[in-house]
Amino acid sequence: MKTLIIVVIVVVVVLLLVLALAVRVVKQYEQGVLFRLGRVRGAREPGLRLIIPLVDVMRRVSMRIVTMPIQSQGIITRDNVSVDVSAVAYFRVVDAVKSVVAIENVRAAIDQIAQTTLRKVVGQHTLDQTLSETDRINLNIREILDVTTVGWGVEVSLVELKDIQLPESMKRAMARQAEAEREKRAKIINAEGESMAAAALGDASDIMMAHPLALQLRNLQSLVEIGVDKNSTVVFPAPLMTTIAELGTFLAREQTAATPALIPNGGSSAAGTPAAEGPPRTPPRRT
Repeated sequence: MKTLIIVVIVVVVVLLLVLALAVRVVKQYEQGVLFRLGRVRGAREPGLRLIIPLVDVMRRVSMRIVTMPIQSQGIITRDNVSVDVSAVAYFRVVDAVKSVVAIENVRAAIDQIAQTTLRKVVGQHTLDQTLSETDRINLNIREILDVTTVGWGVEVSLVELKDIQLPESMKRAMARQAEAEREKRAKIINAEGESMAAAALGDASDIMMAHPLALQLRNLQSLVEIGVDKNSTVVFPAPLMTTIAELGTFLAREQTAATPALIPNGGSSAAGTPAAEGPPRTPPRRT
């Protein structure tokens, strides 16, 4: 009886060991690649999978997107400027069998090919293009990597330049260039303002020539503005005094023309007498 119990216990233990060796759990973000006696039997989907112990071997492959930084590379651009460029690549395995069979280490291989591709693509551009056309450079790097990694069952979804380090001398030169560019824009804006102001002043002078009193009204407005500050000195422009004299002469002529001339028979002539000459103009006075 004891022997039977021992045999049963041994059988149960063996079955548990065999079951433990035969059961494999593939996670949702993984795929399993099954090898039977060294030959690929295909991929296994996520879930509980059974294999033959000591005969089958299952390799789990992650299907998630992997973020891989590309270490900084010393690159000489097409215009002979030395820069240090680092980037980041995003890739994912789309064929689990190829990623296991076609290449030994997918991540290390993509890291090396990404570094060489980064140096090659950036070296074909000038410094200005590298700084301003990063989107096109990123696209070129991704296309080159896609062509290389498609045979490994890997898809490169995105490549982005992360950092571009410039020499200190180049930074100072670019700062001077930016400062000169801003000064140029300021001078252009100032010149445009002067041009518009000159055009407006020309239009204003034409209006004042057509209406002489407009200039005097402007002078009076200037006097009002001066008087706001409560200054003890009042400046009268010389043209203002001349205009006052001309205005008095004009009013005197109008009054003489409006007065009817008496005739000997007691009537009045229909036509007015010739306008009398006004008082002589007085020179402008300064006070």
